[in-house]
Amino acid sequence: MKINGKIKIGIAVALIAGCAFGGYRYYENQQVAQQAAAVETTKVIRMDMKSTVSATGTIQPVDSVEVSSKITARLKQVLVKENDKVTAGQTVATLDAKDYEAKRDQAQYKVTNTRAEYDRINYLYSIGADTQKQLEDAQMNYDTAVSELAQAESDAAETSITAPINGTVVGEPKTVGTMAVATSDNPTVIMRIADLSSKQIKAKVDETDIGNIKVGQDATFTVDTYTDKTFTARVTKISQTDTGNSWDTSSSSSSSSSSSSSASVIYYYVTLEVDDPDSQLLPAMTARVEINTATRSQALAVPISTLKTDANGSYVVVRNADGSQENRYVTTGIYSDEYVEILSGLEEGEDIVSTYTAKKSSSSSSGSRRGGPMF
Repeated sequence: MKINGKIKIGIAVALIAGCAFGGYRYYENQQVAQQAAAVETTKVIRMDMKSTVSATGTIQPVDSVEVSSKITARLKQVLVKENDKVTAGQTVATLDAKDYEAKRDQAQYKVTNTRAEYDRINYLYSIGADTQKQLEDAQMNYDTAVSELAQAESDAAETSITAPINGTVVGEPKTVGTMAVATSDNPTVIMRIADLSSKQIKAKVDETDIGNIKVGQDATFTVDTYTDKTFTARVTKISQTDTGNSWDTSSSSSSSSSSSSSASVIYYYVTLEVDDPDSQLLPAMTARVEINTATRSQALAVPISTLKTDANGSYVVVRNADGSQENRYVTTGIYSDEYVEILSGLEEGEDIVSTYTAKKSSSSSSGSRRGGPMF
């Protein structure tokens, strides 16, 4: 029996189609196998976790003073130099006292004269030769002279400059011959004295983190000069206003400050007491601080990189025992540098997908809640 040409063509087409379909299925299966092999997973584990807040601050002495003069005069002597240790009450400098000593001597002379005048008038008044008003005027002149003498003696005493606290002279003092000007708004600073036995850090903390900071929390920090050493500290004070007082709109200047800072990050000062038994830290060093805000022992955790977010919340992609994947929504706790605590939604030992491949919509299960990650 002969097979006509059309039938032969049909058989050939069918064979070709079958081979093409089989080849396509084989290729598709190979691609699926390669994708499955490319998926990397990590286990849900238990670990000790620590949450920290990072900040940058400046090393400062707890107690420091600027030594100025209460009177205006030239420096006659500077009795200390930079890095000298001083004690409270020690004379550290003297001012030229000639003018003030002269005023004191004049005031003393005036007291002597007005006293003699008062005694004379008092005698005359007692015998009826002078009036009550003359006696009162003499008394007033004498009291005024006594007050002027007290002021002159005080000014003369101020020519000796003493250290107000125990500490170390930081920075170079003013040189002999410098005019020490005494003004209420901008007096001449003769020298600075600081107690370097106790230091602190004044750090700036972002407003998004300040709510996690509490007095008494421990911290660690580093400084550039000691790259292989870590120092410890404790939070002692949290400022109740931001660094720029941007909330205060009572004046035009503060209002301007508020409007300018509204578009920038708000910071708060946090003060930390520093442990420095070997006196290695110097004022003005930059400290990079890590404040320990929370710790968890044997917390359930996954890498932060596996956590995704959509409109329904935070989730991870779990790979089930049969190889299928599902989005599992979780409740998170504290964050460390690399891991996040899982409070609910996962069990220890489950496999979490850490590398992602595209899924075909036809292969997704109807029970899965889908949604692209929002970074």
